[in-house]
Amino acid sequence: MENKLNKISHDIIGAAIEVHRELGPGLLESAYRKCLAKLLRDQGYQVEEEVYLPLTFKGEVVEEKAYRLDLLVEDLVIVEIKSVENMKKLFSMQTLTYLKQTNRQLGLLINFNVSILKDGINRIVNGFEEEPSVASASPRG
Repeated sequence: MENKLNKISHDIIGAAIEVHRELGPGLLESAYRKCLAKLLRDQGYQVEEEVYLPLTFKGEVVEEKAYRLDLLVEDLVIVEIKSVENMKKLFSMQTLTYLKQTNRQLGLLINFNVSILKDGINRIVNGFEEEPSVASASPRG
């Protein structure tokens, strides 16, 4: 499973870099989401956009559509897209919470509002042991 997650995340990052090269920084998050989803689908990935999650409190659903994932790739990797001047720690914590709530292991938090996209990519893990070569090759936050 780890190798599959690493392959998917590698391809997502590559596609995000391609989208960033084409569009540049400064657009709305929705533009990057749509283009990244299209590129990943063109590569054969199953991609769901704007996936709603319920709010569960004490084992009971209190709101059906409380949260929204930007992208869910292969039903395994959550991708949260930002286009902000300053990344906040809250965004990483939010992505980790989504991973925990959905019992998924890997999320990518990508801020497209940077000059060099690798500076805007953060891997968020939930109980996932990264291989040393992957950890050193992927920017982390």
